[in-house]
This record gives sequence, structure tokens and C-alpha cells, in this order.
Amino acid sequence: MNTKFEAGINIAIKIPKNKYEKTVSFYRDILKLEVEEKQIINPTVSRTHEVKFGNNIIWLDCVDNYTHSETWLQLTVPNVEEATKYLQSNGVETCDEIEELPENMHWITDPAGTVFNLQQT
Repeated sequence: MNTKFEAGINIAIKIPKNKYEKTVSFYRDILKLEVEEKQIINPTVSRTHEVKFGNNIIWLDCVDNYTHSETWLQLTVPNVEEATKYLQSNGVETCDEIEELPENMHWITDPAGTVFNLQQT
């Protein structure tokens, strides 16, 4: 299999509601990065802010039911179906129940629990 995994530009930080405002303020007011609130309709994310982070985008996601922060990363591949089969053949299952996604994407995790969004390049 010749699937090539590449880092995507998106990084999501899932932040508990009680730490959200201070976290947004940290990126905007202390680090002086470009921060903009974006509209979101998602059953698990109540608010989101986009942060320009060099060539990447950090999404600060407010999650009401989390007790600690998590960082989620994006992986891109030329063919999601082929990559999914390759991952499954290596014992890596999708876990799409984590958060709602379009049909052509999947969630996976590494052995340490880091969440990755797998999507087409």
C-alpha cells in the first residue's frame, strides 16, 4: 500500500467550558495572535474560535462536558477509503462516534489517545 499520510493545517484544542474564555484571551490578548470567533452548529462543540498559527489554524473548541483539554490533529491522504483499509489492517480502527463528521472523513487515535481527523488531501 502506498498511502501517504501528511499533516493537515488544522489543529483543534478541545477546551472545558470553565477554561474557555481565559484560553481565548491567552491567544488573543497575551500572544497577540489573530483570533476570530466562528459560527458552529455541532452537538458537542458550543463555541469555536479560529487562531492563525503560522501556516496552521488552531481551532479553540468549547466543549461543555470535558474535564480537561485535548489536542486533536488533522491527517490528509489522497484516498480516505484506501487509508482506512490500510489502518485497519494494522489494528487501527476508526472511532467516528467521537464527534460528528462528513461521510468522507474518519476519526482515529494513536495508542496514547491522541485524536486524528483523517480526510482527503
